[in-house]
Amino acid sequence: MATNTFRFLVLGGTGSIGYAFTQELLRHQEQVTLLVRNKQKAQKLFADWPALQLIEGDAQGGELLKKLGAEATHIFHGINYPYEKWQNNMERVTQNIIEAAAINKATIFFPGNIYPFGLVDVITEKTPPKPTTKKGAIRAKLEQMLQQAAAQGKCRVINLRMPDFWGPNVMNEGIAPVFKGALTGKPMPWLYRNNIPHQLIYTPDAAHAYYELAKLQPQEPYTEYNYAGEVVPSIKEWQAQIAAAAGTEPKHKLFPGWLFKLMGLFSPVMREISEMGYLWQNTILLNDDKLRQTLPNLQRTPMKQAIMETLEWHRGVRELKLKS
Repeated sequence: MATNTFRFLVLGGTGSIGYAFTQELLRHQEQVTLLVRNKQKAQKLFADWPALQLIEGDAQGGELLKKLGAEATHIFHGINYPYEKWQNNMERVTQNIIEAAAINKATIFFPGNIYPFGLVDVITEKTPPKPTTKKGAIRAKLEQMLQQAAAQGKCRVINLRMPDFWGPNVMNEGIAPVFKGALTGKPMPWLYRNNIPHQLIYTPDAAHAYYELAKLQPQEPYTEYNYAGEVVPSIKEWQAQIAAAAGTEPKHKLFPGWLFKLMGLFSPVMREISEMGYLWQNTILLNDDKLRQTLPNLQRTPMKQAIMETLEWHRGVRELKLKS
């Protein structure tokens, strides 16, 4: 049942983590407002929920965001842009979110990632940021902005840092083709190396962690937690599990690093991916002892079940496309 005291404004609700968080909130009958650029797309994703309000607009529009923020107790910052559009856009929208949260001193939920730390083996909440890439520097700046706003009393911030997302409606080019390939018996792609351990998080699990954190009274204006998700022995082995669940033979396809460097000479998108190559060439792990102590009853969805749920979601999308 809903708490009746929360009012959530979700930004980026048609994206991977925003979608999962919105579904979690709706299951608990929470009042949710989604600011979306494409209302029709959102309606297809969420169907009819009495507790869901869809508003069409852009989070770059500061005045609209302030109007919605004035009604919210929590603002979920799920806004993301393609790599090549991060510069300026991510900072501007984060500043807008801070200003919107300041009206009602709302809590901002921020999905952190591992980019601010460069190449390190293990990341804890005490690991200092040392970005080695442009996008790492941008992410570090966003966190700095949020930390400063919280310290000034404008809002509270909960930064839940996570590894690579996967799950229903995770449609990025790193993850979606793996599940599409498994369903159709086509090659399942990956970048750089598929034979080393890799940390991933199932988005419904991350969404549940956010909701549990929302129910706690934060002690500090800015709180950071890592959520480690699950470490698969290798992407190749994980893909084989997915193919087996889909009833197909696993076919692996690996894109080597030199290809992105070469294509980066002509394509800004490929240049951006090449810069982040260390993420797929190495195993970088988040330590989530702090979150486990805070939420001792937090459970992960069993891998087999999570794979089946994700395949089912992609199967549904595929069937809709075939019918239309």
